[in-house]
Amino acid sequence: MTVSPRNRWAVLVTVAAGLLLITLDNSILYTALPTLTRELGATQTQGLWIINAYPLVMAGLLLGAGTLGDRLGHRLMFLIGLVLFGIASLVAAFAPTANVLIAARAFLAVGAAAMMPATLALLRVSFTDEKERNFAIAIWGSISVIGVALGPIISGFLLSHFWWGSVFLVNVPVVVLAFISTLIVAPRVAPDRSRHWDFVSSVLALLALAALVIVIKETAHAGQSWAVPAATATIGLIATVLFTRRQSRLADPLLNFALFRNPAFLAGTLAAAFAMFAFAGLQLATTQRFQLVAGFTPMQAGILVSLAAIGSLPTAMLGGAFLHRIGLRILIAGGLAVATVGVLIATLGISHGIGWLIAGSVLAGAGVGAAMSVASTAIVGNAPVQNAGMAASVEEVSFEFGSLIAVALLGSLMAAVYSLGVILPEGVPGAARDSLPEALSIAAEMGADGTSLIGAASTAFDRAFLMVMYVVAGVIALGALFTGVLLRSYGPGSQSSHYPH
Repeated sequence: MTVSPRNRWAVLVTVAAGLLLITLDNSILYTALPTLTRELGATQTQGLWIINAYPLVMAGLLLGAGTLGDRLGHRLMFLIGLVLFGIASLVAAFAPTANVLIAARAFLAVGAAAMMPATLALLRVSFTDEKERNFAIAIWGSISVIGVALGPIISGFLLSHFWWGSVFLVNVPVVVLAFISTLIVAPRVAPDRSRHWDFVSSVLALLALAALVIVIKETAHAGQSWAVPAATATIGLIATVLFTRRQSRLADPLLNFALFRNPAFLAGTLAAAFAMFAFAGLQLATTQRFQLVAGFTPMQAGILVSLAAIGSLPTAMLGGAFLHRIGLRILIAGGLAVATVGVLIATLGISHGIGWLIAGSVLAGAGVGAAMSVASTAIVGNAPVQNAGMAASVEEVSFEFGSLIAVALLGSLMAAVYSLGVILPEGVPGAARDSLPEALSIAAEMGADGTSLIGAASTAFDRAFLMVMYVVAGVIALGALFTGVLLRSYGPGSQSSHYPH
């Protein structure tokens, strides 16, 4: 179906609204987590699952949702996703316990998984001109960045004026407007009913990802018992092997591994994962440290952690527009290299003043934005149009996987380094070793005698923060190296010759 010029850009605005919701809910809880933990009485593990339930379930379902969209139609999948997202937002807003909120976040992810591949696939079928499509996808990527940037700020503002459920309730009016707009402007592309959708493969993908996250979390707290991590790792390995073997036997696989033979497709997939790892790692570590140690309000912490995303906006917008002149290698590998330097500069904010953290965060954001601006183009542009949903799913899985691993790995690492490194003053209960919020709570009960505990706990948490930042920098540096090797022939002026359509 041919889409009119006016409708093409209306489609972009419509899917951007859905995408904004999805990315907002990925970052909005980084600032809200201390408040949610306090108000719902959540444990440290429940707090991490409140954040991780959303990207985990979404990543596990994305491959199935993308190929289901190829079969049923991406317009229908987008509409279904909006409805589910709106219902889940209402449940989350009024959740009475931490466990109910975790379940609501998982349900929220089902709606997001239905929507996410459809946003990119609808752009793929609406924009047939390559330069227009590159620009539209760059704008789409910028919306992702805007969502990441606005999430902590909106969360901080809402928590300063309303109750915690407002961070979810804000989704509902956007869902309603996007639903109406989709009915009016989204293209009606005939679905391919002949294509088989494999439910078993989708379940196996979810099992493999869930097992990976649980292994990371449980390993950090395994102590003397490694039974749970070992058993979970075994389940994850079996699920991965079964998923891989099943795809090779299906006529219509959820994931065609042949796509990864294209170096640009593979580099784009890696770049998306590394970029979101950087964003999620920076935001999670920074908002926790400056609220719990420096005493920032949720609003102040929200503004601070949004600096990386704000810094990425110019490069994210310009990257797609100038891709044909600059080339994939400079934007992706070069961008990740710049981000590495930015994260290392940000670590100086602990000992040399917050200005270094601000400068480093903005520079890191600029580097990540350059990589993100063309990662989606590299993925979608190197897949056949009949696999638009599959390619969009791969792109979204890589984004969610990066965020998911960052929260699971870095959240557990921060907790472990704090617990192992804190030196408790004599007479302080051992429970203060469990987490910084627990130590602060005990210090408040001790009154004036709690000052030494606050100092010891804050020092230990600062060490944990720095360790997390160094890990983030190291991972991004590896990303720059890997993508640089893959894209060694994708310099300026070479992009068009490597893009099959």
